[in-house]
Amino acid sequence: MQPYPDAEKICILALMHTPGIGAVTIRQLISYCGNACGVFQADYKKLIKIPGIGDKIVKAVLGKNTLEMAERELAECRKTGTQILFFNDPDYPARLRPLYDAPIALYAKGNTDFNWPRTVGIVGTRKISEYGKSVTENIIRELVPYQPLGVSGLAYGVDITAHRQCLRNNLATLGVMASGLDVIYPAVHQRTASEMQDNGGIVTESALGTKPDFMRFPARNRIIAGLSDVIIVVESGRTGGSLITVEFAQNYHREVFAVPGAINEPQSEGCNFLIRDHKAAIFTSVEDMAEALGWVKGKPETGPGLATDEPVMTFEGFTQDEGQVLSLLKQRGAMQIDELAWQSGIHLNRLATLLLNLEFQGMVRSMPGKKYGLI
Repeated sequence: MQPYPDAEKICILALMHTPGIGAVTIRQLISYCGNACGVFQADYKKLIKIPGIGDKIVKAVLGKNTLEMAERELAECRKTGTQILFFNDPDYPARLRPLYDAPIALYAKGNTDFNWPRTVGIVGTRKISEYGKSVTENIIRELVPYQPLGVSGLAYGVDITAHRQCLRNNLATLGVMASGLDVIYPAVHQRTASEMQDNGGIVTESALGTKPDFMRFPARNRIIAGLSDVIIVVESGRTGGSLITVEFAQNYHREVFAVPGAINEPQSEGCNFLIRDHKAAIFTSVEDMAEALGWVKGKPETGPGLATDEPVMTFEGFTQDEGQVLSLLKQRGAMQIDELAWQSGIHLNRLATLLLNLEFQGMVRSMPGKKYGLI
């Protein structure tokens, strides 16, 4: 997997800044046009034929008003030491890559290994109680022997308590933000965010200068869920960001644990209902959670995107593109053709021909919903 050249990076950033389109639509455009540069080189007739792409989006793309902005942004990120992790970059989080709504790019600062072998998302209310603070700090202390990366949202309450306790216990911690990296929110957490960059870091899908608004927080929560192997909800009301994170975690097939609390405490209502409704396992101790997850003490040597003892899969007698497609289908099971095009980087029209040839060779089969799988 090769990193994108600068021209492609600029075009991807330009698409990210084009009004009215998000990560899913960008993936759709790139899948049909082969790459981001191809999107801006396409004409109206080609773009309007892409499923789900209407007249408004086509005109916004053809205006090309965001290309200069993207070029300036790439230069500013390099000037400020902001790392941009594009979808095809080797360092892009392997846990996020398979998700249908994965960010097209992430902005990061720090020394975080996004493919850390174990990750734990710790979330909860901003109005943390003394009980919640004590539980959060105990959880972090008990996690130390397992050496996970602690993930949270840098917010008041449970989030900042988790980050600071990770720092005190020399445990790597990552803050996922709903703003640009240069707009720390809340501002009083600036010092903690700076300290985290020495053992972990901060990350966002928002460009530099972006201020947090209401709709960015649920999007931020999906990244927390996607980056985490397991989510622990310490305290939560009946509504709030923590429960949104749980919904994303369930959609992504992540494990969820909730800390039970007193039935008359509003900060514990959300956790108690998650447990009652079987949306979360009851959290009793890190040791019990680790046993359920199959963790043993000590940092494992492998994780998402890291080397394993499994032999490298080869498909002799096939072209490089055919081998790449067969490997993806072997690793991930049946995939929709649009997703397969995005993951492989093969132009959709070429991919359709390639899949047809593989069908004739008895290697793949077409399935309902434009899916393909190995025979």
